[in-house]
Amino acid sequence: CLDPSKFKEFRLIKKTQISPNTARFKFALPTPNSVLGLPVGQHVICRGRDKDGEEVIRPYTPITLDSDVGYFELVVKMYPEGKMSHHFREMREGDYLAVKGPKGRLKYKPNQARAFGMIAGGSGITPMFQLIRAILKNPKDKTKVHLIYANTTIDDILLKEELDSFAEKFPDRFTVYYVLSKPPENWNGGVGRVTKEMIRVHCPPPASDIQILRCGPPPMNKAMAAHLNELGYTQDMQFKF
Repeated sequence: CLDPSKFKEFRLIKKTQISPNTARFKFALPTPNSVLGLPVGQHVICRGRDKDGEEVIRPYTPITLDSDVGYFELVVKMYPEGKMSHHFREMREGDYLAVKGPKGRLKYKPNQARAFGMIAGGSGITPMFQLIRAILKNPKDKTKVHLIYANTTIDDILLKEELDSFAEKFPDRFTVYYVLSKPPENWNGGVGRVTKEMIRVHCPPPASDIQILRCGPPPMNKAMAAHLNELGYTQDMQFKF
């Protein structure tokens, strides 16, 4: 259904609030048998209007795969001053979103790495989630995935139910370590920011057949790059969404 050169309109059929500032948006494809046509690791470009009516274009990664037929879903964190956030906040079921794609540098192939370390912050979980789902759904894909996922509070953790379910169902293939800067009492995950030590403990060590993927706010991305360099991960082993 996607066209990389022009925007196409998709109708919003369900909007579900999943945290105070985040919602899950389900869009219908043209027919119940239609497939979005998004390779794993790629994203789409969405077009909307900010509060002043100006056009805004932003990239988003669907959390669905092409095995999800007839629809696709986006999880969107809506920031108070975000231009595209305004568009999604105003969207109601029945409205249309202009989308084009696929775009992106990562073209995932099963077993392209022995293991992935993933470091995500906030809504940076969406490209990771798409990849995790694709790997775990494929019994022939032996890639192991180790996710570090950082947020402010426990309510900010997106797709936690699904991630916990993956960890329970595929304990030999997927692990998740949550980090919160404002944890609740009796919290047994990480506290504060993602540290070099957390990466050392929870990600696979540097090797030619591993990759560390990261996606989060720019300051976090910069800090993680510094940690990874100090831990001996070469540029070939690192990928930023």
